[in-house]
Amino acid sequence: MPLPLANRTIALAEGRQLEELATLLEKEGAVPLRCSMLNILDAPDEVPVIAWLDQLCAGGFHWVVLLTGEGLRRLLACADRHGRRDAVVAALAKANTITRGPKPARALKEINLAPTLSAQAPTTEGVIATLRSVNLRGSTIGVQLYSEANPPLVDFLREAGATPKVVQPYVYAPAADSEQVADLYQKMAAGEVSAIVFTSSPQIDRLFEVAESRQQIDLLRDGLGKSLVAAVGPIVEENLRKRGIAVQVCPEQGFVMKNLIQHLKKAMTG
Repeated sequence: MPLPLANRTIALAEGRQLEELATLLEKEGAVPLRCSMLNILDAPDEVPVIAWLDQLCAGGFHWVVLLTGEGLRRLLACADRHGRRDAVVAALAKANTITRGPKPARALKEINLAPTLSAQAPTTEGVIATLRSVNLRGSTIGVQLYSEANPPLVDFLREAGATPKVVQPYVYAPAADSEQVADLYQKMAAGEVSAIVFTSSPQIDRLFEVAESRQQIDLLRDGLGKSLVAAVGPIVEENLRKRGIAVQVCPEQGFVMKNLIQHLKKAMTG
C-alpha cells in the first residue's frame, strides 16, 4: 500500500529543525526539497545581553515577556558562557513570566519552570490582550525580542505605565544563497513542487527579498499559487496573507512540527 504522500515533492524553508521535518515527511513517502532560508546566530554584541541578564538577576524585572523558545535558550547559553546560568534560572523562578505560545513554554519547562501566564493567542496581540488584565503601572518589564523591535508590544507597555527593557539575544542571517532560493521558486512555478512549508516569518521575508532583488516577484507569486502553502501557526500565516498569499494549511492549535505534518497530510490526501 503506498504511503500517504508518496512521490509528493515538499519544499522546506526550515533551518534549525530541517532534518527533523524532512524525516517526518519521508516517513509519509514525501520527497523533501531542502532550502534552508536562514541561519540563527547569537547577537553580535553580547554586552547589552549580559546587562539585561544582570538586571534580571538583580530582581530588576517585575515581569519577563518570553516571545520565543529560541530566545530563552540563547539567553541561557549566554548566561552559561559568563557564569550566570544558575543565577538566571533562579531569577526566572522568582519573576512573573508570560510566554507567547508553546515554544517558550517548552524552553521554560527544560529548566523545570512554568510560565505565570500564557498568552491567549501565540502572537504579540495575544500577549498584549493577556497583559491587559494585569496592573503594570510602575513596573519594569523585561522583554525578549526576536527582531530589532516590536513597537506594538513596547508601546502598549509604556501606555500601561510600565518601563520596558528589551533584549535581542539572536539575529537571523541568510542561509541559502540567492541562486538556491531562486531555483526553488522557479521549480514551484514550473509545477514541480506539491507544497511548501514555512515555520517562521523571517523565512518568508527572505524568499520575497530574493525575488524582489531579481525582479521576479510575479514568478514567485505564480509558484506559490501552484503549490499548497502550509504555515506552522498564525504569525507565519499572517505574514503570507499580508502579501496576498493564500494559506491552505495552518493548525489552529498545537504549533509544532508533527501537528503541522498531520494537517498537511490531511490536506493533500483529502
